[in-house]
Amino acid sequence: MKSLLPALLLSTLALPVAAQDISAERIAGTVQTLASDFFEGRAPGTIGEERTVGYLIGQFQALGLEPGGKDGSWVQAAPLLHTRLGPPRTLGVTVGGALQAWEQGQQVYVSTRRAEDRALIEHAPLVFVGYGVSAPERPWDDFKGVDLKGKVAVFLVNDPDFEATKGEAAYGRFGGKAMTYYGRWTYKYEEASRRGAIGALIVHDTPGAGYGWNVVVSPQGENYDNVRAAGEQTSLALQGWIEGEAAAKLFADVGLDLAAQRKAARRPDFRPVTLKGATFSADIPVTHEVVQSHNVLAKIRGSERPDEIVFYGAHWDAYGKGPADAHGKTIRGGANDDALGVAGLLEIARTFKALPPPQRSIVFGLWTAEERGLLGSEAYTLDPVYPMDKTVANLTIDILQTAGKARDVILVGAGQGTLEDDLAKYARAQGRTVTPESLPERGLFYRADHFSFAKRGVPVLLLMGIAGASDLVEGGRAAGQKWVDDYTGKCYHQPCDAWSQDWNLAGAVQDIGLMFDLGHDLANSSRWPEWKAGSEFKALRERSASRR
Repeated sequence: MKSLLPALLLSTLALPVAAQDISAERIAGTVQTLASDFFEGRAPGTIGEERTVGYLIGQFQALGLEPGGKDGSWVQAAPLLHTRLGPPRTLGVTVGGALQAWEQGQQVYVSTRRAEDRALIEHAPLVFVGYGVSAPERPWDDFKGVDLKGKVAVFLVNDPDFEATKGEAAYGRFGGKAMTYYGRWTYKYEEASRRGAIGALIVHDTPGAGYGWNVVVSPQGENYDNVRAAGEQTSLALQGWIEGEAAAKLFADVGLDLAAQRKAARRPDFRPVTLKGATFSADIPVTHEVVQSHNVLAKIRGSERPDEIVFYGAHWDAYGKGPADAHGKTIRGGANDDALGVAGLLEIARTFKALPPPQRSIVFGLWTAEERGLLGSEAYTLDPVYPMDKTVANLTIDILQTAGKARDVILVGAGQGTLEDDLAKYARAQGRTVTPESLPERGLFYRADHFSFAKRGVPVLLLMGIAGASDLVEGGRAAGQKWVDDYTGKCYHQPCDAWSQDWNLAGAVQDIGLMFDLGHDLANSSRWPEWKAGSEFKALRERSASRR
């Protein structure tokens, strides 16, 4: 493959710009290229990134798009802070004057997002803050004004109503089983930092987190963040998780029952509880470096309102090289996650360029470091090229099912915004229905790049093939579930996420067509999608309404 690729890259520059249907063959060719060993798994800051970024710029140039970055650039710098913890000198809790040593990956798992040589916490008080939710629109406040400066905040994972039963005050307050942003571990760390805590630990339980302890410890002390100014770094020297049994023992050692505290945290009158007589200490060496990475941005300029932006997104990065699998393969090429999404955006760009210019501008963002925590899209929204209040919507593709045509499309984040009504409209035009995601408690809505835009109030829509079992034309829902189980159970983030001749892209073509139709409608109208009542992002968007 390596010897053929230079010719392949050159050939893309001669692609015609003409009205053509979305092509499964072209999509397959793009996926085969990006997932090939030549790109080495597309890890940020590697030769694989250099080759990927060059390839994508060539594709957009061949299609006749303009550079979408600042000052006529195709790229936006996205420097990343990469940290890794060494063996701890000290790690554990002191209860009643006696140190209980904890082992990294056993009783606790921690990492850091600070560019310091040492993660140091000395006898910091531990404060249990329930679910750690501050949601005035609900209304709900777990903090009650507690001072967390210099302390370690201890959280429960998920939302206050995740385990609530009918009759409890939290029941239905946060969307039932469907996770809100307040349930995500990222929110809890951010909230702890906003309040000046020195550490944040989340009590792990598999149902609430949506994954087991093995997933928690898989980064092995490694973490990434966007490079930030000194005054903008998190206050947290360490962030992480307490294993469930270790947490129960800690609470018992200070005279508290964790199960009873869980129940108390499901009441709006819950108040933070200091774990009296217990402190947390850690002294861990840290290695850190800045990894230079880049987003790729391309644009089709609007003919009437070019300052209003319909934004498409997908991430170009995958997991690079890793341990050899059973077949000796080390490159994790991310064919579906998310070379397929990138290929879909290129087809959408091709289709737009074959038509008269849209009234609004269309921007394509191909992001770095999604797999490291949505950091490429976050870098963009921290320093946006186009104002967030003039960004009409963000439409993101991240994994599509490859098992053929479906009678439905899977909706992620039901009830969040009016874009889901648009999705239903265009699905009906294809003779399809909309099926809500099957496990909304896992919070997939908060785990893809569109979320960086949602946090700034921009209405969003995500297509993600693993969010539920599609009702396949051949085999129905059972076949759709088998595809999800096979992909997530065997190949997700693994070397076997590779192009296969067994792929049937007819369903992916349907979904890519939906995203084109929806974006085409937005790009040729004057309407602005909205968040629905109850969405945690509605107030953000409303504050900028006067500027549109």
